[in-house]
Amino acid sequence: MSNSVISRLAAENWPFSLEWLPQEAYMVGGAVRDAILGRSREYLDLDFIIPDNAVKVASAIAHHYQAGFVLLDAERKIARVVFPHATVDFAQQEGDSLITDLHRRDFTINAIAYNPHTQEIIDPLLGCADIEAGILRMISPQNLQDDPLRLMRAYRQAAQLGFTIEQATQTTIRTLAADISKVAAERVRVEIAYLLASSQGTPWLTAAWEDGLLATLFTNTTRESLIKLAAVDKAATLISQTWPQLGEELQNYVRDTVKTTWLGIAKLACLVHKNPEVAEIELQKLTYSRAEIRAVIIALRLFPQFKVVNLSLREQYFLFQDVGAVFTATTTLALADGMRVEAMSGDNPLWVYAPLINRYLNPDDLVAHPSPLVSGKEVIIALNVPASPLVGKILNEIAVAQAEGKVATVEAAIEFAKQFVEG
Repeated sequence: MSNSVISRLAAENWPFSLEWLPQEAYMVGGAVRDAILGRSREYLDLDFIIPDNAVKVASAIAHHYQAGFVLLDAERKIARVVFPHATVDFAQQEGDSLITDLHRRDFTINAIAYNPHTQEIIDPLLGCADIEAGILRMISPQNLQDDPLRLMRAYRQAAQLGFTIEQATQTTIRTLAADISKVAAERVRVEIAYLLASSQGTPWLTAAWEDGLLATLFTNTTRESLIKLAAVDKAATLISQTWPQLGEELQNYVRDTVKTTWLGIAKLACLVHKNPEVAEIELQKLTYSRAEIRAVIIALRLFPQFKVVNLSLREQYFLFQDVGAVFTATTTLALADGMRVEAMSGDNPLWVYAPLINRYLNPDDLVAHPSPLVSGKEVIIALNVPASPLVGKILNEIAVAQAEGKVATVEAAIEFAKQFVEG
């Protein structure tokens, strides 16, 4: 193994000292694979297997370094230590030896171990050769059956690494596809989120659907859905090239606590039923958060209006009010729906969306970003009306009149409100 691989794995890079690990401890999994691939990460994610007392070792390290400690699995004796720039998992060795443990893993590329004491690579399943060939190969059908999430993980890892899935492995996945329904929705969702987050994931989501893995999850996904999914990628590229700020927004998370991007929302809307009410039930079953469900529903409900040419100022104002923060995802979905994937080189459909996008990007635009002349409280006092939905309606009418240039001062706004109520 080359010196550069060994230096990437060296204990000097860890957030804790090697002396805390017993002699028989090994680094395994993604960090070893990525070091061999030459992939470096700012945030370290390390996995160690330890013959015994794995939780005790983890606890001692966490205590000494004042790091976070999480018991992940009491039965299988797996614990996590969380440092500011690294997450380190410690697991009890499965079986009576390292080799037995490695034979229980998912794919050969993840079954390579590194001995930090001797700086030796242990590769009984020839994972290094598969890394070199760019192949994802199962260790055994039984291992995939033992944890059916591994079926979905194959597509996610192929997308992330730019690998292909070896034929016998893909055939086995097709055979076992129905087993994915045994896995908790939350776990499957994490894998799907990875595939939705980038354009590399789209062909693999398509493959997962073709191989029967999505059927039990997204029951309304069709071939047409997947064509639209690819169109969303192309629409996002087109938008990013024309309006870089919108392109950046597409990569933002819906919320800090919700790790789905706005691009992911546009794609999720392709996989569910076109009817927002049906889609809502579907996404609830898959345990998506309220923020994600609401965003998908808004995008599905409003994207047809984005394709309407020559909306009046009034219509545009209410469209912006309804769409809110879901603007970028809805625009992308509308653009994807409005273009034929095969004919992307033909007419540029962007001009239809330019007026709305330019308003959205202009913080001073009164249609997209109203700057209220008066507050609800002021309306209640001036007009002597009770607090009710009518107040909201009056404020909207003032905002539309302001955008149309009919009112520009507080006095004019109040006068307009009086006429509106009387009229």
